[in-house]
Amino acid sequence: MLFRTRLLQCIAAAAVLLGSGYIPTRLTIARQQSPSPEMILILGGSPDREEYTTQLAQRYPWLKIWVSSGSPSAVRIFENAGIPRSRLYFDTRATDTVTNFTTVVPDLKRRGIQHVYIVTSDYHMPRAEAIATVVFGSQGITFTPIEVSGEHRQESKIRVLRDVGRSLVWLITGRTGASLRYRSWFK
Repeated sequence: MLFRTRLLQCIAAAAVLLGSGYIPTRLTIARQQSPSPEMILILGGSPDREEYTTQLAQRYPWLKIWVSSGSPSAVRIFENAGIPRSRLYFDTRATDTVTNFTTVVPDLKRRGIQHVYIVTSDYHMPRAEAIATVVFGSQGITFTPIEVSGEHRQESKIRVLRDVGRSLVWLITGRTGASLRYRSWFK
């Protein structure tokens, strides 16, 4: 119990320090340099998200689409919508929401991408935005969230805090802790 309390205190202190200037400044600069999204990032896990993204892709035919750990039917969904394969990147490296972001950072930076649409379910968006603020914000990548209506459930605040903490750990160490058995700490 003491370990968990100290861990949360350290995470909170780091969040205050980073959130008070560095990350907001990086996000502001990125948004000024790139006011419109340059790519669509879909956080996989639901065919509903992929179906919605096909509509978004048809509205913005010049944007590439990055599918981070999509559903098994993702390729078929995009093909059926007439989205050319040349616009799609299927990335299976992510194992959870934190790694949805951390695994794509080097690729986005290499391509000079500073602004992305983030597509995920409405219940999942608060956690995704919190993680994106730390991970993308620290790298000078801003985002525009797009929520897909879906299940009417809510993720716990402790889960959001846990993943913000993991994002801060990644920022400091380059590792997310995805391989640790962190799930047992915060149930």
